[in-house]
Amino acid sequence: MDVEIIELGRDRLPEVVDLCRRSLDLPEDAAEAAAVVTTLADRAAADRTVLRLGAVRDGSLVGVLVGSRSATDPRLGHVDLVAVAPAERRQGVGGALLAEAEARLAALGATELLLAGNPPHYAWPGIDVRYTPAVCAASRLGFRQDRTAWNMTAELTEGSPALRSTEAAEQRLAGRGVTVRRAGPADLPALAAFARATFGGTWDGELAGSLGRPDAGAHLAERDGEVLGFAAWGSARPSWFGPMGTAPAAEGSGIGGVLLRRCLRDQAAAGIGAAQIGWVGPVPFYSGAAGARIERVFFLYRKAIKGA
Repeated sequence: MDVEIIELGRDRLPEVVDLCRRSLDLPEDAAEAAAVVTTLADRAAADRTVLRLGAVRDGSLVGVLVGSRSATDPRLGHVDLVAVAPAERRQGVGGALLAEAEARLAALGATELLLAGNPPHYAWPGIDVRYTPAVCAASRLGFRQDRTAWNMTAELTEGSPALRSTEAAEQRLAGRGVTVRRAGPADLPALAAFARATFGGTWDGELAGSLGRPDAGAHLAERDGEVLGFAAWGSARPSWFGPMGTAPAAEGSGIGGVLLRRCLRDQAAAGIGAAQIGWVGPVPFYSGAAGARIERVFFLYRKAIKGA
């Protein structure tokens, strides 16, 4: 296999986008290749190392890998994206990229390699089960499946349950002293603190990616200046919804459904015909509040790094 593994700089970003458009077999992924690559390349958190590796043959980019170290556990290395040009498949290009990523992440202290998204900035939760060759390759290369994740789809066409009015629910909340409004950049410190204290994880980073951008947004609920819940969209890419969360004391109040549908209306107004609710937890909530359905299923893989 006569390929060279190189570090990719920003000068090759257009090539990476073009390669992903040609290599991502699912139309919805290919259509958002530019947004996926930009998310991974430009909005990586400062506290983790990001790998941008390319496989080059005769000067042409034939494969790409984006990897990173976990922001919450430095022992975990993630592979966020692997794409190989269709004509170059089954020639060891993907394996060579993964081997290089494993070696580099091990040098940074990683002891496990995950084929799984690394929040707050990720392309997908894992490998979509419809990418059968990738599922087979993961098993062949020694990875074991340890989790399953899924996305739900909410249709944003006229008459959809996802777009039904929230006016009556907002009036009921107002009668209880709860204000629901659009969030702006000035709200980020309070929202980030609420997300960290209530849910932990990396949702504060995802919120930072949703506020203050024309192709993303967020809404919040508050009472007497205290945040009770939030919902955001566009952090990963414009068609994706999330994250959202409601304070435990406010669960069952209807706040979540209001915040969800406010965001979905924003996405519909932006010309998006269907929203992806990423890495879903409470399936019944999204089904009831927005008529969403489970559509994308992902396998998440991991393996120990040899010698680590």
